[in-house]
Amino acid sequence: MKIICSLFLAMFLIVSTASAESKEARKQEERLQDAGVVMSEVLSMPDTIPHRILDRTKCVVIVPSVRKAAFIVGASYGRGAMVCRTGEDFTGPWGAPSMMAVEGGSFGLQAGLEATDFVFLIMNEHGAASLLKSKVKLGADIAAVAGPVGRDAQADTDAYMRAEILTYSRARGIFAGISLEGSTLRPDNDANEALYAQRISARKIVLGEGAPTPEAARQLVALLEKASPRPANG
Repeated sequence: MKIICSLFLAMFLIVSTASAESKEARKQEERLQDAGVVMSEVLSMPDTIPHRILDRTKCVVIVPSVRKAAFIVGASYGRGAMVCRTGEDFTGPWGAPSMMAVEGGSFGLQAGLEATDFVFLIMNEHGAASLLKSKVKLGADIAAVAGPVGRDAQADTDAYMRAEILTYSRARGIFAGISLEGSTLRPDNDANEALYAQRISARKIVLGEGAPTPEAARQLVALLEKASPRPANG
């Protein structure tokens, strides 16, 4: 009888673990789908990311539907996804997404009771490489400024050219550059493990080293590929 009970307990634990893993994977897939919707809507707005900026971008981070009301006081937090151009120099086609976490007081202050979406553009190899290694603090570890908007907006000012990350928010149908200094960005390794069913680094994922693009991310990747299929020089 003890053996039978032990077997039933083991089976129950296996089923429960598999169910929890499946639920967590679905949660990440939903985030990817939401990120695709946000990016589609942003790129279709009159005041969107300038073409010249997007063509210089190495990686894009999208954090959909952040609500201040959902934050724990002193622990503002959002989750999203990052897609990069593949290859060691980030000049290849857009690749598979890494799940990301965003934290910090200034990040939380931007989100009111209305849902707010955030978009981060990583503009150079150093910024991308730093973000793929560990947590970075905007304005301290990495230079970040509010990004310009408008398809043909002036995008060659010194501030934009020096920035490693450009930051944007969208709320109530308005898309605009916004300062998020003091906030932090980092790879969400647990979410990546749930999504890809293996422990794999964010760097290996985005550089195209062994992680296929999930079906849930295909809209997002296709949108970026259509909007900016080839990176600009410089």
